[in-house]
Amino acid sequence: MPNIRVELLPGRTVDQRRRFAEEVTRAAVEALGARRQDVRIMFEEVAADFVANGGVLASEDASRAGVLSKLARDAG
Repeated sequence: MPNIRVELLPGRTVDQRRRFAEEVTRAAVEALGARRQDVRIMFEEVAADFVANGGVLASEDASRAGVLSKLARDAG
């Protein structure tokens, strides 16, 4: 049984997670020969100040500001 853990910054919608789960499940069935009902995907939201890329917290990364503000708008 494939167990797939996905960590995301907060703000993704249920529809976005649903679509992601459908696509990843399809890929796991095709690539691994897993039964569709055995593919488990777990989503975990991680605060932007708990993630760093290239030594910079996501919450302080100016290049991610647009992404983070869009996620915040979409969630609100």
